[in-house]
Amino acid sequence: MIEIKEGQVEALFEKVIQGLQNNEDARLVSITKKIQPIDALEFYQRASYMGKNRTYWTNSNRSLYLVGVGETFEITAAQSRFKETKQKWDKLLEQAVIHNPYKLPGTGVTALGGMSFDPKKETTELWKHFKPSQFTIPEFQLTIYQGESYYTINVLINKDDHSGQLAASIQRMEETLFQTIQVEPESLTIEKKVEINPERWKETVRAATSEILNKKVEKIVLAREVRLSFDKQVKSSVVIDKLLDTQANSYIFAFEKNNHCFIGATPERLVKVEQDNLLSTCLAGTAPRGETREEDERISEELLHDQKNREEHDFVVQMIKQAIKDHCTDLVIPDEPVVYPLKNLQHLYTPVTAKLKEGYSIFDIIEQLHPTPALGGTPREESLAFIRENELLDRGWYGAPVGWLDSNQNGEFAVAIRSGLIHGDTASLFAGCGVVKDSDPEAEYEETNIKLMPMLSVLGG
Repeated sequence: MIEIKEGQVEALFEKVIQGLQNNEDARLVSITKKIQPIDALEFYQRASYMGKNRTYWTNSNRSLYLVGVGETFEITAAQSRFKETKQKWDKLLEQAVIHNPYKLPGTGVTALGGMSFDPKKETTELWKHFKPSQFTIPEFQLTIYQGESYYTINVLINKDDHSGQLAASIQRMEETLFQTIQVEPESLTIEKKVEINPERWKETVRAATSEILNKKVEKIVLAREVRLSFDKQVKSSVVIDKLLDTQANSYIFAFEKNNHCFIGATPERLVKVEQDNLLSTCLAGTAPRGETREEDERISEELLHDQKNREEHDFVVQMIKQAIKDHCTDLVIPDEPVVYPLKNLQHLYTPVTAKLKEGYSIFDIIEQLHPTPALGGTPREESLAFIRENELLDRGWYGAPVGWLDSNQNGEFAVAIRSGLIHGDTASLFAGCGVVKDSDPEAEYEETNIKLMPMLSVLGG
């Protein structure tokens, strides 16, 4: 095994087995070791030969990569999902045996996963493998933090397990996981592109503006779907590689569930917690990039002073402030946004920093923040009710929190926009826009086309 002596692992397994009581079903054992530098995408690619679900995550500045392989334990919840997920996570950690001398972000026991946008929306066949709240503790995990590589094995041990057999099984799987392989680059060709009811979607935008003009809501975010068919099976590793190459300053993520992969490159952080230090992000208001430096600067300046985009951005700023103020101290929010440039788009951006009060967790903050006005609208319940009743798709995990948390009280979640769901040789892509009182359906439609470009460009579009 990689820098983990087999005899030591077997001895630890045996000690845990002997300590289990008859009435205990199982106990999680987690062992983290530092290893020689390894490429995260190569690790992800190698894992495809094991036939197990995989997870890939990297943050926007590439200081952290997480790759999960297999599922040792899964935490799911539906009703009261934030509270229930937190309770199950805390219980798991209370009983776990954790060997992790590093205690760096993303090491030790780490849960990777996400939540659906709206658990009250009926789930369609498209999202059947993605639950309202679903977090996986992988069997094997690679963590790259600030250039250093760490490797974690997670094993759920039962009273009747055999320590030697467990250790030998892990070693056999690692021989596959750490083998050297040659991966040939592949190109995709889109054979068919279908927009789901674009004219009806524009009618929904008109209905939303009427709702707003009647003073029932201030803003409603409406999403739409585009379905693609390809000339071959889509490999998520190839898509990740292209996203890494083209989408700097974005989180890159992929969550595999039974041959379905939710994948994307989002610029939008929901919340990051390191111990009690909290960072959230207001990212709302969108414009394209210019083809020349002069055009780019002009568009940036127009975005910074555009009334509709500034109003949309301020909705998010005020909502985040109100949502977290009772859970935090030392809240700091700049007075004015700045422009945050990406490859295809630029956004208005305002960071929010604070200290998390004792007794609160990252799940409490997610519950307060999701969905932000940038993905749902305002007021929250009224806008969600309109979306639930009128939107033409099941968003599933699109627009929802995806991310990770660890046993060291660290975690980070992004908002899953600029994303798609891949299955075999097909993909569904999603994009939305904020509708306010003076929104024009054609302009909003064109904005969604811009937001579809990051995923379309890496899928052959």
